[in-house]
Formats: sequence, C-alpha cells, structure tokens
Amino acid sequence: MEYKVDVNNQEEIYDIGKVAKQAAGAVMLKIKDTVILAAISRDDDQVDGNFVPLTVQYIEKTYALGKFPGGFIKRETKPSDFETLTSRVIDRSLRPLFPDGYAYPTQLTVFVLSCDPEVDLQVAALNAASAALYISDIPVNKSVCGVRIGKIDGELVVNPSNSELENSSLDLYVSGTKEELLMIEMRAIATTQTEVIPSMSIDPMIDPTMSENLIPVEKINEASEDEILKAIDKAQDAISQGSTAYENMFSPIKKDDAVLEYKKDLLDNGIETYIDEFYKDDVKDAISQMAKSERATGLKKLVKKIMSDDIAKEEDWDEEIVKNVMNDYKRKIVRKMIVEDKIRADGRSLTQVRPISIETNLLPRTHGSCLFTRGQTQALVTVTLGGDKDGQMYERLTSKGNLTENFMVNYNFPGFSVGEAGFIRAPGRRELGHGNLARRALEPTLDMDRLQTIRLVSEILESNGSSSQATICGGSLALKAAGVDVKKLVAGIAMGVVFEDDKHAILTDIMGLEDHYGDMDFKVAGTVDGITALQMDIKLGGISRDILKEALYQAKEGRNHILAIMEEAAANIHVNNKILPKLELFSIDPSKIVDIIGQAGKTIREIIEKFEVSIDLDRDKGEVKIAGDNKEKVEAATNHIVEIVNKPSSGRGGRDNRRGGGHRDSRPIPQFAKDEIVAGVVKRIVDFGAFVELPGGIDGLLHVSKIADHRVEKVSDYIEIDQKVKVKILKQNGNKIELALVRD
Repeated sequence: MEYKVDVNNQEEIYDIGKVAKQAAGAVMLKIKDTVILAAISRDDDQVDGNFVPLTVQYIEKTYALGKFPGGFIKRETKPSDFETLTSRVIDRSLRPLFPDGYAYPTQLTVFVLSCDPEVDLQVAALNAASAALYISDIPVNKSVCGVRIGKIDGELVVNPSNSELENSSLDLYVSGTKEELLMIEMRAIATTQTEVIPSMSIDPMIDPTMSENLIPVEKINEASEDEILKAIDKAQDAISQGSTAYENMFSPIKKDDAVLEYKKDLLDNGIETYIDEFYKDDVKDAISQMAKSERATGLKKLVKKIMSDDIAKEEDWDEEIVKNVMNDYKRKIVRKMIVEDKIRADGRSLTQVRPISIETNLLPRTHGSCLFTRGQTQALVTVTLGGDKDGQMYERLTSKGNLTENFMVNYNFPGFSVGEAGFIRAPGRRELGHGNLARRALEPTLDMDRLQTIRLVSEILESNGSSSQATICGGSLALKAAGVDVKKLVAGIAMGVVFEDDKHAILTDIMGLEDHYGDMDFKVAGTVDGITALQMDIKLGGISRDILKEALYQAKEGRNHILAIMEEAAANIHVNNKILPKLELFSIDPSKIVDIIGQAGKTIREIIEKFEVSIDLDRDKGEVKIAGDNKEKVEAATNHIVEIVNKPSSGRGGRDNRRGGGHRDSRPIPQFAKDEIVAGVVKRIVDFGAFVELPGGIDGLLHVSKIADHRVEKVSDYIEIDQKVKVKILKQNGNKIELALVRD
C-alpha cells in the first residue's frame, strides 16, 4: 500500500507491505526517480553483553543508474567510502532510540535500487531506514527525520537538490525526532563568488568612468556561531514537521511492540555503599590515573582488591556485579566532580585546554610533517604532494563516469595508541569517519584550482580524547610545512556537556573518560574567522538552544587559544624545498608543440629520460606541463624546452611565453637591481599574467598574483596591450625577470 507525504520540499511515496514481508519492518521509498528499500530484522536470542548490537549497511546498487560496477570484478563488493559514511550517519541517528537493555542482534539494510542524480541519497536513506524501524515490532516509538540545509545566494534552503548544493556555501546535515536533535554534521564549502572590488587600474584611460569592478573572488565561507545556530533552528523546524507527518502517517500500520526481555544493570546498593565508605579515595586516585590513559587498569586492580576483602568473601559477591557497581560509581564520581565541584579528573578547569607542543618537518624525507601533541593525544601528520594524475579515482552513483579526489585524508588508529595489543587491519567506520571530518575541515582553506594532488596521513601515536581534532591541527600545519598555499590555519577542538538535574557543565578539550561519561560530545573545527566543520552527537536527547549557543562560543575560545599556538609554530616552519616535487605550467605558440615532440616522439622521450620528468602537452591551448620529484631537474627541463621553442629554425625566431619571461634576440641582456622601479609597456596578455617590455628590449613576466593585492581572475580587466606601466624588479636570473605592478 502506498503512503504519500509532501514534506521539506519533496514528495515522498512509501510502499509498505509489498516487498520483504518476512522482515520485522520494510519500506520502499520513492522520491522522484530514486527508489530505496530499507528492511530491518532481529534475532530472538540476546547477546551476552549489555549493549545495542545494531548493524547498519547502506548499499548502492550500480544498476540503479544503469551502470556497471567499476574495476575487474563486475559486481558490488567492498563498500565505497560514501556508503560507509552513510551507514555511519544512519547508525548514529537511530541507535539512541533503542530502549535501555535491548540486546537483540539487529540488522538494518538499505538498498538504493533506482537513483535520480538530483536526489540527496543520505537524506532519503535515513528517512527510509527510520520508517522501517518505526513500523516494525521493535519497541521504538519515535520517528526520525533527516534534512540537509544549504545556503544559496544568502538564503537558507531545506533539502536542496544535488546540483543546487554545488552552489551552496553551507552543507548542514541534521537528524532528530519531533522533540529533539540527535546528530549534526556541517561543512563549509569554498566557492568562487562575484564581488564588487575597488578597481586597481593603473591608467585612468582604461576605465575612466568606473571606480569599481565586478570580479570573481575565492572565499572559504566559514560560518559564524550565530549563522550555525540560525541554520540549526531552520533544520529543527523542518525535522519537527517531518517527524510529526511520518508518525501521523505510519501510526495506524505500526506493528505491536514485541514482548522482549531487557537486560538490567547488575547493580547492588549494598556494594556501592561499601565502596563509598571504604574505597572512595582509591576510586578517585584510579580516576586520576585514567585521566592519563584510556585504560582502566587501576580500577581493575581495585575490583580485585575488593574481591579479596573478608566482607566480599562472606557475602559471596559476584565479581561481575562488583565490576558493574564500580563502573556506575565511577561514573557518578566523575560527573559530580564536573557539575558540582567544577573540576575535572585531571585537575583542569572546565574551559582549560591541555598543554600543546608542536614540531614541524621532523621527518627529513617527507614533503611535510607535523607532530602535534595535546595532553595525552598525539598525532603524527604527514603530507605527500603529487601531480593532478596522482588523485584517487572513485565512483559516485549520482555522477556519470569516474571522479578523482585530489585531496585525501587518511586517519590511522593503531592499538598501541591506547596501550592495547592488536593486529593492524584495514580502516573501519570510525577511521573513515574521522578522516572525512578532517578533510571537510581542511579542504576549504586550499586553492580550489590547484594542480597538486595532496595526501595527508595522520598516525595516532597516543589517544586520550579528540584524536580527530589533533589530526586537523597537525594536518593544517603539515600542509604549511610542505609549502602548500594554505589560506588560513584550521584548529579543531572536542567539547562535551554533562547534565545533572537542572545543572549542566560544558567541557573544553574533553579526554576519553569525559567523552564516555558525558551526555553530548561535539567537535568544532575552524579558522579565526569561523567554523569550517562541525560534528555533534547528542546521547541524552534534546538540548536547548541557549546551551548549544554557550557551547559553541566556549568552543570558539578554545579554538582561538589553539590557533594562537599554531600561528607561533607556523612562523618557525622551514620548508624543505630540495625534496618537494616541482610543477611548471606555461604556454607557448600551439604550432611549436611539434618541435617539443620531435620526429616520432624522439625529442620528448629524450627530455623525459634526461631530466626524469613527466610532460603533458595540450596541442589546442599550447600549454606545457612539466612535473618531477626534483626541482632543479624540472627547471632544467623547462629551460631546455624554452630553448627548443625559441630556436629561429623553429619558425618565427620565437619568444619565451614561459612564466619568468625571456630575451628576444642576441643583444646583451640588461641588468636590473632588485626592487628597482622601471617603466615598461605591456606587450602580451596570457591567462597567468602579462609580458612587459622593459628598457633594453627584454621582456619580464608580470604574474597574475603580482597585479593586485587580491586574487585576479581576468588579467585584461586590469591592464591592456600597449599600456604603459610602472613595475618593480622582483628577481632576475639571466633573461628571466619577475615583476610586480607598482600602483600609483
């Protein structure tokens, strides 16, 4: 039977009772041409532990868009990163709804059977999964709704299409019930926007009437705390409307709750009183030790000590019950210290950040590295630079053909980082999730038009809370250490909230113990000007807007504290240029491409072998791209190609169009002093700048970055052919001269 609902800017059609009828609950959701099947089932026997054994699998079928699976094996195999991250989003949104003590193995499967490229699959998948859970016999009596908020042309938009999201400056994904929020994920999106900028024209004859020009400017689009709150308010209204509509629609067909047994916490008030009377100080000492490590070794020893007491032997206490009572007592002590005493297990105040130390480029042969240590959390972050062809190829169901990821963040969490012995395996959902959060935080600060491929790897060497945020801090500095043009440094900080009755406490820079026993944790990453990424999981249910605002602004204080330390470290970075790969991109007359290739490709092969470089040629544009691991060899190969192009025998006598300029004949090369200001005439304009004829008949390159004090997209908007200009000599190396425009 079909159920239709218009909610949050889209029509959703749920087909129930048609397919997968043996599952505990199943729905087929249709939005436009997207069709998603969600089915949930559970076992009859409980697991031994007291936890919710929920497994979520979101799977995209390539036939959904008439595609074959990529690779050698033509069937769906290993899940993509997007599938894994979407499974994680569904799990984090639905897990808090299960009743306490529910311990039945439960499997939630979501298939994408048909795909409309304009439909947001993460929103649709969560709504379908929630519907399957809600109508099942599993005792969950709240419906979850997921929405995405974009900001397009300054306006907040609920559930923008995929193409609309490409023009958005904000990507905020929120899930919740009609009463409370459950999960928030946010990223800022760097965009190129057209803005009014004061004209930097040198000669009033160029533009005598206008004092302003419209030019595209690349922006990071960090969001302020107030902007985030406004977007969350928008999402909360949409979620409330959606969840209410779902419950009204599905309540009549919801199955009766199954009669299930629930595991009870194995607690004993008498044992707790005994611990409080005789072992309270020992517990506090053990908690203090846990503040230095995620391992609860001290408490395990304490349980053994209690079990050896005469009372324990006389009362025949069960060790498992003593252990559970100890964990519950420890939780109460930790929370009481925070909320009532305003002090934490390691002695810090609520707003205090742990000590930070930073060391950059400690690894001599990596392109960039940073060892970032905050308290007992330590990340060794490295950066590897490559060409545009070194990117990670991947498929996306909503996109045609293969895509390439040119900024990769890999997060690794070996067992020794928490003092455990364990085999290192392929990254799991947690590792992929933390790496994705770091990538979303850092990517807006990188040049959108970069030719480089960047791989950032974070090895967690110690962990006691917020290792993903250490990855962000170390990653931003590692990028700087590799000579990458980072617009602004990004710092990340993990926050926590503890509620007791009508009191609450907000914690800055939480450690593992506080993450485990807190009611909410959220991670905030951003620059000095705003937030670039946000992730929040709310464990207890709803949170008021005032507390959320307080937490965001307290996070801002902590973030700025860390950024100040990072700025000091960045000022002392020594980039190891000798080992960095080099990339040269320049333009020549397209007719000269054949001279570079040579007869049957002989010339270009000789250049590649001699200088150990790779060369890409664009015959239509006349672009030459040379890349290699050795800067000197790349420059030598570039000079060699310039000489080939400029040989008189090649046609016109040639003129060097390369960045850096060139000499046009055999006359003596004029010599200029550094920072000397001379008059020149613009002779040619190219996409990367202009060539200016200087006294003595030599050309110098006025690079696009030296025309104005901001990003220039179109050189001809600022200067024109035969214009007389004043330029400063920045650098001269023979016939190669670099210039900067002097503005009157």
